[in-house]
Amino acid sequence: MSQSLKENISSKFKVAYFAGSMRPGIDGVTRVLYKLIEELNVRNIENIFVSPIIPSIEERPTLMFKVPSVTVPFYKEYRLPYFGQRIFENKLLEFKPDIIHINSPCPLGYAALRFGLKHRIPVVATYHTHFASYAKYYNVRPLESFSWNYFRSIYNRCETVYVPSIPILDELRNHSLTTTEFLPHGVDTQIFNPRYKSSKWKNNLNIEGKTALLFAGRLVWEKDLKTFVEVYNILSAKRKDIAFVLAGDGPIREDLEKSMPKAIFLGYQTGSELAATYSSSDIFVFPSTTETFGNVVVEAMASGLPPICVREGGAYGIVKDNITGLIAEPRNAADISNKIEMLLNQPGLRDQISSQAFQYAQTQSWENVFESLFKSYEEVIRNYTIKKLYREKKVA
Repeated sequence: MSQSLKENISSKFKVAYFAGSMRPGIDGVTRVLYKLIEELNVRNIENIFVSPIIPSIEERPTLMFKVPSVTVPFYKEYRLPYFGQRIFENKLLEFKPDIIHINSPCPLGYAALRFGLKHRIPVVATYHTHFASYAKYYNVRPLESFSWNYFRSIYNRCETVYVPSIPILDELRNHSLTTTEFLPHGVDTQIFNPRYKSSKWKNNLNIEGKTALLFAGRLVWEKDLKTFVEVYNILSAKRKDIAFVLAGDGPIREDLEKSMPKAIFLGYQTGSELAATYSSSDIFVFPSTTETFGNVVVEAMASGLPPICVREGGAYGIVKDNITGLIAEPRNAADISNKIEMLLNQPGLRDQISSQAFQYAQTQSWENVFESLFKSYEEVIRNYTIKKLYREKKVA
């Protein structure tokens, strides 16, 4: 590289992020983004977050810009942005980002891509939500085909697309997404840790002496919670030494409460409350096939729980079968139930898997993940700047 090109590339950068929601804790994506904000602020990296949902000004940990939106039918906690790039264009031109990072392929993400292409700013993305699997889950084949076509139209025009799990990375590449790169999510082992186990937790729930089977996450059918209900019916019919506990909230909570009358619904939890729930439970059960990663799985592992996942989706990529957890067949309540009973009947195996899951989680720090992300930003900006300077030189 010539000296003149080197002088035009700065190691400092400003980042504009686009997200479907910045309401704290609404889902796993926003929890990742708020951890990212912490790291950006520690490193003094200038940033702005553009979203249709942002917290009140006194609750914002960084610069945020709200775009107009309408409510999404059946999902009142989410909103659909409209008007395209012109609604944020002046704000971003004033901010002058060196790189744009899309966190949702919604219309706002597509508008961000168009803005980047128009103003010659490199665009990257993180594949947080596996929307194509939702179409498959609900057996809407035309929507599944549309989803993959749309993903190719947006993600293949990005410089890099970060994918948090190997199974999802392989699936994306099989569908001709060509700019993908593996970058896992991390876990805060200071928050999620066995030391927060509470002797009072089970007593407060009136399940003392029972094994707590925990699910954590948004209460939506695409988390394969119909399978979870089937597991509840199978095991509740023959065992009195277990308690089903669900941490989280969502549009199907009322339906689940009717289907699982003896289960305990804790509602939305965060911070020390969620940490105590994880560490005071005994087995983590996660039947979802639609995750890109499964943050809750690694949080459970960091809390000392042996996880039971299924052989499909991103969570499957976190767990090594019979080492850091157990893997069941997807949508197979009988097999998931058998795996749970294996851990119930073999306390030695349960302790061994718990220990190995905990040790694995200790290696998945957010600091390492974000260090890799920021190095990637620098490489993307450097390569994009080189290409842009050569194009300008050639035109001249």
